[in-house]
Amino acid sequence: MGTNIYNGLNNKRLETKSTGLDNTCINWFFIPNNESRTPDINDKLNFKLSDYDAIYNGPKSPNVKSLYLTFDEGYENGYTEQILDVLKEKNVKAIFFVTSHYITYSPDTVKRMVDEGHIVANHTNHHYSMPSVTYSTDVEDKFKELTGKDMPKFFRPPMGQYSEKSLAMTKDLGYKTVFWSFAYGDYEPSNQPSPYEGKKNILDHLHDGSILLLHAISKTNADILGEVIDEARKSGYEFYLLP
Repeated sequence: MGTNIYNGLNNKRLETKSTGLDNTCINWFFIPNNESRTPDINDKLNFKLSDYDAIYNGPKSPNVKSLYLTFDEGYENGYTEQILDVLKEKNVKAIFFVTSHYITYSPDTVKRMVDEGHIVANHTNHHYSMPSVTYSTDVEDKFKELTGKDMPKFFRPPMGQYSEKSLAMTKDLGYKTVFWSFAYGDYEPSNQPSPYEGKKNILDHLHDGSILLLHAISKTNADILGEVIDEARKSGYEFYLLP
């Protein structure tokens, strides 16, 4: 999130508005199904996600089933350019959630994302758990310095960890928190699923409005992305950007 997000006058304003809200860490989870329907999520919350502009499924269209492709980017592992090549070839736009570190060390890739019509959004400074964050971050400033544009107001909590208080503070800063309704074990570079396993896992769990979380450090994702897009379209889906 933006500079001075949790310190100085801005911190006092946000803390005052969030006084009394629970800061207990909650881990995001969903319960997958093979029935092409929106997964169930944690039903033990004492608040509504919608109260804090938090979503995990995107808008549905009356004419075609919708998918929302998102990638988390903490560091570059050599596959993002390949992913961007596929997205360009297939005419699909995605949201890339990046850390401050990623902007610093992969500026040309970030600029390419923007130039090719993708959304580059906020994944915090150092990928720490949101309820524990007590320092300022500079993702917005680095993005604007690099691109000359304001960072779109979408935010993904690292590791899916959040609290009611962190959601409230994020909303107060104008952000929409974006969780996900699909993810799988693609995040360990040294323990990648096979292309067959990866493709089957993704395609078997498609559902209307799904926000898919993929990691761009994954060789499997880079290799199967084109086929996944083609097969999803054959099944009546189309890919959109979140509004």
